[in-house]
Amino acid sequence: MFYEPSKGHGLPHDPFKAIVAPRPIGWISSIGRDGSLNLAPYSYFNAFSANPFLVWFSSGGEKDSATFTAETGEFVANLVGRDHAEKMNLTSVNAPRGTNEFDYAGLEMVPSQMVKPPRVAGVPAALECKVTEIFRPKMLDGSDSGAVVVAGEVVGIFIDDAFLTDGLFDMVKAGNVSRLGYMDYSAISETFVMRRPRWEKD
Repeated sequence: MFYEPSKGHGLPHDPFKAIVAPRPIGWISSIGRDGSLNLAPYSYFNAFSANPFLVWFSSGGEKDSATFTAETGEFVANLVGRDHAEKMNLTSVNAPRGTNEFDYAGLEMVPSQMVKPPRVAGVPAALECKVTEIFRPKMLDGSDSGAVVVAGEVVGIFIDDAFLTDGLFDMVKAGNVSRLGYMDYSAISETFVMRRPRWEKD
């Protein structure tokens, strides 16, 4: 089949998010100017530079995560391991502005080293970030898409030593959780290795 998104797909559910999958989850903790805390999962999240380390997440409108990071210029991207999947889902609740999702989901906080927002206690890893840019992508006709993209430079990285195996971060042991389409998620249970080929002329 082929369809134009503006004209509909004719399927029971839109397949777009299932096609662009799996997507890593940025479990974003942030703090407002008044000290209010927020914790929310974003599946429109990824790293986009390795030198320096840069990550971004996209918020569908001016939600607390986007608002708080704009106010204070900092956030933490917590890694969702399999053991935290259900708690992460709890923090996706559409709660009133200013709700502390740490409390709502029964999660403990641990102070960060380089930024003010805390990380989630017990996560396998966390990226402490300072905001470098916030922008609003436009649609083809030049109108506002409604998305707010927050980019940040990683200034500190926490790794729980329990998830290091022979000096490597063990994604299988952590069970990194990703978002799929519909209501589906996946957790890493196996990996395989492929080396980048070396160009050789005849």
